Amino acid sequence: MVQQALRDAADSPGYPTTLGLESTRQAVLDWLARDHGVTGLGLDQVLPVTGSKELVAHLPGQLGIGPGDVVAFPELAYPTYEVGAVLAGARPVATDSLTSFGPEAPALLWLNSPSNPTGRVLPVEHLRKVVDWCRERGTVLVSDECYLECAWDAEPVSVLHPDVNGGSVEGILAVHSLSKRSNLAGYRCAFVAGDAALVAELLAVRKNLGLMMPGPQQRAMAVALADTDHAREQHARYAARRARLRGALEGAGFRVDHSEASLYLWATRGEDCWTTVADLAERGVLVAPGEFYGVAGSQHVRVAFTATDERVDAAVRRLA
Repeated sequence: MVQQALRDAADSPGYPTTLGLESTRQAVLDWLARDHGVTGLGLDQVLPVTGSKELVAHLPGQLGIGPGDVVAFPELAYPTYEVGAVLAGARPVATDSLTSFGPEAPALLWLNSPSNPTGRVLPVEHLRKVVDWCRERGTVLVSDECYLECAWDAEPVSVLHPDVNGGSVEGILAVHSLSKRSNLAGYRCAFVAGDAALVAELLAVRKNLGLMMPGPQQRAMAVALADTDHAREQHARYAARRARLRGALEGAGFRVDHSEASLYLWATRGEDCWTTVADLAERGVLVAPGEFYGVAGSQHVRVAFTATDERVDAAVRRLA
């Protein structure tokens, strides 16, 4: 149905607006309310973007954060948080301890729950404390929630949910992507939602940069968000792959940590991650070294279950 929506919208010769189609933004609001209990947002609090990675990399600079500012993110994290800080001229700080800042509050704090690479899910109580901490210090809180619907042993909650933010999204943004939920990585469909003033600032800057989601993709995204059947089917497919890979890893002497959500298993044999990577490569199994995501990952590897069923089954045989 998403492919058909793209075909139907193919006659799209004019420039799209940076703001995005009203129907696409409404589809976002409907999805957030229906599937994640996020209510009270308006059309001016949603902005479609061409893939979430581009937004993550450029968001600090687009919000006017730069030299003299601190951008904080988790100790184990998607590398683009640090890249975005460096591009903006800000100082990147990888930490899981808010008390480490003292009087120097970060200008921007990234959350990532469910986490890439660990699959860790932060409970509502923790999220609420982070929201309060950021508001007390005037820190912009941005939550990368691209794996929100890829949950297995936990129930992730958006920072946009009133149980987390007390009914106000002031100072808060959430980033979402359809790459995972709907297998649309090639379509580059994503959005940011939250504080109307922050969304307006992003819109004003992005207009001048020509950052616009193509019209056909906007139509396709609206159709994907409106449908839950394909997302459930995708979820079941990933769950089956995850179960097979987890069993094979544990049978091969690995311990799987966290991994209650996301599309990865965070595995270790208590050895240097590069030793694990090399050993698995000898068996024809490719994994990511944990060091890619921070020094705290030096004894872990990230195992993705996004390959085809046939390739996953081959990996299971090779691990055995």
